[in-house]
Amino acid sequence: MAEITRFYETFQPTHYDVYLDINREAKQFTGKTSITGDAKSKQVSIHQKGLTVDAVQADGQEVSFTTDDNADAIRIDLPKSGETTLIITYKAQLTDSMMGIYPSYYEVDGEKKQIIGTQFETNFARQAFPCVDEPEAKATFSLAIKYDEHEGETTISNMPETRVENGVHYFDTTVRMSTYLVAFAFGELQSKQTTTKSGVKVGVFGTKAHKANELDFALDIAKRSIEFYEDFYQTPYPLPHSWQLALPDFSAGAMENWGLVTYREAYLLLDPDNTALDMKQLVATVIAHELAHQWFGDLVTMKWWDDLWLNESFANMMEYVAIDAIESDWHIWEMFQTSEASSALQRDAIDGVQSVHVQVNNPAEIDALFDGAIVYAKGARMLVMVRALLGDDALRAGLKKYFASHKYGNATGADLWAALGTASDLDVGAIMNSWLEQPGYPVVSATVVDGKLTLSQKQFFSGEGKDVDRHWQIPLNSNYEVAPTIMAEKSLTLGEYAQLRDENSKPFRLNVGNNSHFIVKYDETLLNDILNHVNDLDAISQLQILQDLRLLAEGRQISYAAVVPLLKQFADSHSNVVNAALYTVTNNLKKFVTPDSKEEKDLQSFYDQLSEKQVTRLGWTPKTGESNDDQLTRLYVLSAALYAKNEDAQKVAHELFVANQDRLETLSADTRVFILRNEVKNYGSTELFDKLLAAHRQSSDASYKADICAALTSTPDAKLIAKLIEKFEDADTIKPQDLRAWFRGVLANDKGQQAAWDWIRNDWQWLEDTVGGDMEFTTYITVTAGIFHTPQRLAEFKAFFEPKLNTPGLTREIKMDTKVIESRVDLIEAEKDAVHEAVANSLNK
Repeated sequence: MAEITRFYETFQPTHYDVYLDINREAKQFTGKTSITGDAKSKQVSIHQKGLTVDAVQADGQEVSFTTDDNADAIRIDLPKSGETTLIITYKAQLTDSMMGIYPSYYEVDGEKKQIIGTQFETNFARQAFPCVDEPEAKATFSLAIKYDEHEGETTISNMPETRVENGVHYFDTTVRMSTYLVAFAFGELQSKQTTTKSGVKVGVFGTKAHKANELDFALDIAKRSIEFYEDFYQTPYPLPHSWQLALPDFSAGAMENWGLVTYREAYLLLDPDNTALDMKQLVATVIAHELAHQWFGDLVTMKWWDDLWLNESFANMMEYVAIDAIESDWHIWEMFQTSEASSALQRDAIDGVQSVHVQVNNPAEIDALFDGAIVYAKGARMLVMVRALLGDDALRAGLKKYFASHKYGNATGADLWAALGTASDLDVGAIMNSWLEQPGYPVVSATVVDGKLTLSQKQFFSGEGKDVDRHWQIPLNSNYEVAPTIMAEKSLTLGEYAQLRDENSKPFRLNVGNNSHFIVKYDETLLNDILNHVNDLDAISQLQILQDLRLLAEGRQISYAAVVPLLKQFADSHSNVVNAALYTVTNNLKKFVTPDSKEEKDLQSFYDQLSEKQVTRLGWTPKTGESNDDQLTRLYVLSAALYAKNEDAQKVAHELFVANQDRLETLSADTRVFILRNEVKNYGSTELFDKLLAAHRQSSDASYKADICAALTSTPDAKLIAKLIEKFEDADTIKPQDLRAWFRGVLANDKGQQAAWDWIRNDWQWLEDTVGGDMEFTTYITVTAGIFHTPQRLAEFKAFFEPKLNTPGLTREIKMDTKVIESRVDLIEAEKDAVHEAVANSLNK
């Protein structure tokens, strides 16, 4: 495929009039698009994909054109260059790929229904109307939509509806914006609305399959988020309304269309009376993320996709800043540490990973840019470092300047650094470019050499990696003042250790707060000093110790066996983040044991020792008024007790199931998944399997549906596994948007792994046809690599995926994931005996 050529160079639109006539029953539509703009030459190119173009006019005159499907182009010959109005008439099909204009399917009281929605990011607006479908090609849009409408339907778009004439819905002209942010939807929708302090109308929309109160939580979070951002950014929300729409079929998590944000139902609508705290936090951060984009991404947009991080990294940080402000009791930055920081460190340690800022040379590579652990999570950590260096006053002043300078336009990373640098008198770009342009991150070794405290940096790899002598400008965040704010050198000496230790009266530490994107390898003297005072440390610091030790063990810089004896020190912590880190380490020990072996039984006993006191303390039933930490910690320890096959835990879970078997959805969402999974694994039957699968089809509660998925995919029954895999391609039972979770669940099940692996190899073409246009398509490869850990599976993985290495958009993922499995196989072979011995020894103490 040819390299990308920018159509904006030949034609620069200023305004679109888009008319669409949509026939749902026939799954097709006709369109007429008028584009006014500046033709830079007499030959111009306009994007289209899958459109049948009937005619093209330029300034009222028919002109010749050709379509070039390989380049998604209409090539048009104009009589003159300069100001031109093109009118293009065409027809096309609705898609079932969750891209472009597509139907979402759902049921109400057993009756099948659909609503029509859109998804135009990254470059799918061209499937709906001819356009210059590039972020820089900003213009204003006037939408007019007609469809086979019946009574009781609602039609919404980016801007308010101005009138309806002859069945055509006309919407107010948008502000200047990119094509990928245009959106509309229609169908039988319910909504709830409110108004912000500044007069912005806020609404939440969903299908009538949901209870009305499931819209309340999102409405409250959305309203308060917009109010927070208007204050923090010191820049008004620029549109009259902000609609939040839950679509039953949606490939991503959510999409920041300006004024009409679209979401998976799971990330917008929830039962306020029975949803676990971690799910409420997730929904709130997703909403805050998308609304952060209304400024950062929509008002000011990256000039080209290589600066995608400008949109996503910033929104990923701001979601936490916003929720921390409006729900301070949640301590939401702890979630940042257990999710964003953890995933960024894991992914960014693989040799071959993309940098945050990455060039795009092929259209198929654009979707591959959306690496959640890098562009979102690592980028957010990078900006957290910036925030810590600048402080909020300078950050807000810089952002205000950035928005003022670039509003309704486009920007690059350099523009942001310039605005922040002016506000802070710091050369922000010089510091941050080492993080932005380079893949990976450093491990800082802290050692006492000849009595002197010495620091050195080197790139960290979790497996084999080629060292090309990278180094970073590292915000050290030390608890000793002698350490510089920024470490730009490869190594430095801080002074006599004994004297420094005496002066500071506490163990030496780096990256206090765990906000900088690096890990620390302390020598034995320094680490033992920290561990001897571990109870004096705050929860984030304890998390950080476990996190760094785990990564160092994954990278073969220390032995996993040396980490095992330390784990009991953290087992009785009441902190959610400490338990999250503890069980991340222990779950990584599972790869060293084979099913039903003595070593697995020892590991299960070890899990039992770690979790026993906590299960007794917390119990299976959430208590009124208990702390957030206790609510979240319960999830880790109950999971551990069930892995341990603790008889009391299995019995209590079974009793709770029996007592509630006629109303399973009313089980507490905090513990329901464990109760259902225990029942399927240990007391399962075909009758139970069928009952839960039917409940999954009938329920509109995304949290309950996810619990059923986790339970059913854990069945040990080969016949039921085969029955489940038959449903993978039945969209009425398992929606394509949810399929990856079902596939991963069966693949992670020792009894189901072979069947799941056979399915994806045999039906890869079906998978590609169904979700191949989806930016999450490559993650099927990622989740497979996350589970495989034997030489046999490595060989099979390579045999299947290496022939696909030249597939645009898959190349990097296949190369990286092959390395992931190779390094895991090597680690297990080298360490398994020592790990087994360490676990066995821990049981005797």
